[in-house]
Amino acid sequence: MDNIKEMAEAIAKAASDKKASDIVIMKMEGLTIAADYFVIASANTATQVRAIADNIEEELAKAGTMPLHKEGYREGEWVLLDYGDCVAHVFMQSSREFYALERLWGDAELTPYED
Repeated sequence: MDNIKEMAEAIAKAASDKKASDIVIMKMEGLTIAADYFVIASANTATQVRAIADNIEEELAKAGTMPLHKEGYREGEWVLLDYGDCVAHVFMQSSREFYALERLWGDAELTPYED
């Protein structure tokens, strides 16, 4: 990937390809040192959460980009894929509402993803 914003968009597209819902790209620059972008997506079931996470990994791997860290895959409630400057969060809808990252990071610039 040439830049971080392109990576965030590639993550959002890969999530969309597996029918993720309510996909948003959050610009985190200046708000946290953890990442420049968060990509957040929702799914209806743990199986769909894992399928979305798998597709994100597969699509980014095609471009030679592998996650530095992955967690939550076995449970399937919330899978986090850490690509360094860009972090993908794939939630079951109920978990997304509970953790409310968009509200927690309310100062972030939020861009809904449109396929």
